[in-house]
Amino acid sequence: MHGLVNRAIQCFVRDTYGNEIWLDVARGASLEGATFEAMLFYEDAVTDQVLAYIVTLLNKPREEVLEDIGTYLVSHPQVEALRRLLRFGGVDFMDFLHSLDDLPDRARMAVSDLELPRLELRTDEQNHMQLYVRSPHEGFGHVMLGVLRTMADDYGALVFLDLRRMAPGEDVVDIALVETSFAEGRSFTLSAGKS
Repeated sequence: MHGLVNRAIQCFVRDTYGNEIWLDVARGASLEGATFEAMLFYEDAVTDQVLAYIVTLLNKPREEVLEDIGTYLVSHPQVEALRRLLRFGGVDFMDFLHSLDDLPDRARMAVSDLELPRLELRTDEQNHMQLYVRSPHEGFGHVMLGVLRTMADDYGALVFLDLRRMAPGEDVVDIALVETSFAEGRSFTLSAGKS
């Protein structure tokens, strides 16, 4: 697993639950160090051990932890750059959804060896879509569910989301867009200053 993914998990635990909890996770998962290097690669088993220990320590279902990680990735001030990258996908939530197919390629422009799940948006009715999330690693569908919930709030859209597992490493997020301008979204400007 790419170190950026593991580092994101580490930052989620540290920023959400505190450094002491992260140190407990690192000890419980038998990590050689208490930190991940963002540009290194780690065995998938290391990531699985870390997630398993987080689930045990927090006494939360794995799916809920993964969705919380997705929420963290686009809402916490420490990772504002990712939110900004995603907001460049469109002026409203519908534009954002249609930009997701290109997200793995855009991410590789910044980090050439980062492999994100393949994303494919399909529309079956005007405001009903399915986002197919395919990855050799389990759980990215739940992460994307957290990302989508948070980005819908960010844009001020009212959506209903439901996750279905199709096969190992293949999930589908059913998206029902009720209203694109349901509430006032979070402020966003193109400049890199505070938004």
